[in-house]
Amino acid sequence: MKFLKSFVAAAVLLAVGSTVMAQQFVPMLSYRVGPYAAGGSGFYGGMIDYMTLINMRDGGINGVKLIWEECETEYNPSRGVECYERLKSKNGGASLVEPLSTGIAYGILDRVGTDKIPMTTLGYGRSDAANGKVFPYVFPLITSYWNQAAAMVHYLGDKMGGLDKLKGKKNRPSLSRLCLWQRAAAGT
Repeated sequence: MKFLKSFVAAAVLLAVGSTVMAQQFVPMLSYRVGPYAAGGSGFYGGMIDYMTLINMRDGGINGVKLIWEECETEYNPSRGVECYERLKSKNGGASLVEPLSTGIAYGILDRVGTDKIPMTTLGYGRSDAANGKVFPYVFPLITSYWNQAAAMVHYLGDKMGGLDKLKGKKNRPSLSRLCLWQRAAAGT
């Protein structure tokens, strides 16, 4: 009888534990209003649509459902920090955070390390975050502003016949042309 009670208790604990483990919480530090609403509404709407698709079509990721809660930051760093603090411990704790804002990312940079919550940066953020020893909980997924600036300088160097040709020159017209060329390529 004791064995049966222990077995039932273990099964109940396992079922409760697996229910808790069968979901991952993602806080959404979104900005659907404010100065950058045009970019934020598309990005966060797309993220929510994608996570909904993964949950409905695939049953989550390896059976683990994705859950989220949105907090409006209006692209304001202090609101972003406030939202991060409010959401980081909800639903068993945040699995990761993607602020999609340089100001908010800088505001929570030290906090994610202390809280041990991974933060992704998608085309922005600190270049030294690429070194995992500097910020072990920050993961730049694409590039940073400084990598992008370096790419522009290398492009200009290639156009002028080598990087050595740029030494001592203040070639602002070429940089202006490069920026116009990039805007034209992007369709803006």
